[in-house]
Amino acid sequence: MTETIAVWFSCGAASAVAAKLTLERYGATHAVRILNNPVAEEDADNRRFLTDVERWLGTSIEIVTASRYPSASAVDVWAKARFMSGPLGAPCTVELKKRARQEWEAKNAVDWHVLGFTADEETRHKRFTLTERANVLPVLIDAGLTKQDCMDVLAREGIEPPRIYRQGYPNANCIGCVKATSPTYWNLVRREHPEVFAARAAQSREIGARLVRVRNKRVFLDELTEQDKGRPIKGMDFDCGIFCEEK
Repeated sequence: MTETIAVWFSCGAASAVAAKLTLERYGATHAVRILNNPVAEEDADNRRFLTDVERWLGTSIEIVTASRYPSASAVDVWAKARFMSGPLGAPCTVELKKRARQEWEAKNAVDWHVLGFTADEETRHKRFTLTERANVLPVLIDAGLTKQDCMDVLAREGIEPPRIYRQGYPNANCIGCVKATSPTYWNLVRREHPEVFAARAAQSREIGARLVRVRNKRVFLDELTEQDKGRPIKGMDFDCGIFCEEK
């Protein structure tokens, strides 16, 4: 019986290259399905990137959403949960990523998963396979490809990465990711997407969520000054994965 590989495409450069390598390596012997969990708060250009990647892969990318939230909106999740984020993660990841994946897996048998772990994330991959899932194929790590290598692959193929990278964000997640606590990140959101910053500030104040940490103290976004700084964007890691809430 043919084994099935589920490649979880996040609209990021690494997961795009991981999908390509998986198809090249396993496409003739396995059923490879490329899957995406859309979130309404992602940048609209992510959909353009998804279409470009579909053409490059020569196959369609399946959209996987949770039945409880057909809007696929993190804002809707926060409003209903009356909670935005905490030490163990965010409800939007649970509802829009984890629950969507669980519903999909309940109807579709999967033997292997592929995520966008790169060669510079080998420790993260090992920890993931020990604490979350063992049946993960490390296609990028096996190929020795780093995050920058994946960007270089796209450039050689003539595929423009999501514009959110050019705007200085560390990944192609939602704009105004509530897992982020850095003043540097939130001031980037304020500068690049002031309407998003204003919306997050209003909703977090209404819910009572202090999303940003300034000088080791949690404060509301509307208390953040433009002069407040945290660690550099490049060193941040708050990726929104389909398994990151599963302990």
